[in-house]
Amino acid sequence: MNTAQALDHVGIAGADLGRLSAAYERLGFALTPIARHSGRRTLEGPTVPFGTGNRCAMLRQGYLELIAIVDPDTFTNSLEFSLARYAGLHILALGIDDEASNLARMRAAGVAIPGIAYLERPVDDADPKGPKARFARLLLPDAPEGRIFLIRHLTPEAIWQERFLSHPNHALGLAEVFLASAAPAETAARFSVLSGLAVTHDPASGFVLALPRGYVRILSPEALPAALPGVQIPALPFIAGITITTDDGNAAIRALLAERAVAHRTVLGGILVDAGAAGGAALLFRPA
Repeated sequence: MNTAQALDHVGIAGADLGRLSAAYERLGFALTPIARHSGRRTLEGPTVPFGTGNRCAMLRQGYLELIAIVDPDTFTNSLEFSLARYAGLHILALGIDDEASNLARMRAAGVAIPGIAYLERPVDDADPKGPKARFARLLLPDAPEGRIFLIRHLTPEAIWQERFLSHPNHALGLAEVFLASAAPAETAARFSVLSGLAVTHDPASGFVLALPRGYVRILSPEALPAALPGVQIPALPFIAGITITTDDGNAAIRALLAERAVAHRTVLGGILVDAGAAGGAALLFRPA
């Protein structure tokens, strides 16, 4: 198909991968091992190491990527400029089934996209001969909202391993992304072109992109507090937070947050973890 099919993942960027990982482990996520990115600097160039690395919280649907610069002397894919705006959510990836047909669709819509970028990383840096995760990516150029792209996993079995999918907080899936924009209609139009899907009006004053699996809610700054109470906006546009479903009615995350004295509040439909406790990203936990 030549349209986006799902919320694939979000990326939470921080200055220190160790500190960011510790925050998410404290929230009850079981993380994958440290892995350093690599890819082609040009469409036809060789695969080379990048200066960024990650750990991920793999979910039954989608995942969270924790990303930081691990070697500032190597190509960092401009992550330092994102971090200069704020620490938190800077990556939003929509899953696709066919990169070639989506590339043709986007070019037909007038998007000046150079081509398909192929990226890879080991599942575990400590096991260089082990499996590698490989991806095909179509990046929306010059998107002010962040690093917004379409992605197809060429080796999904490498990272969606059963051993990575059980979390002490009973997280199940990535269900929703909240984005604040001073120009919601313009942002919504970009996401419509990227995904190949129509957007509709959001009841909270904005727009919603309804994917077959997951939602992107594009709200005005004034409407964001109704969705994510207490969230402060450091800059616009701003990927403010996400909804994560749980498979136990939020019982485990509620107990864990209380036991560890993590800042949170009960809101309509779930439990909202303070962005300061989650690397700058507001996390709304909701029963599946």
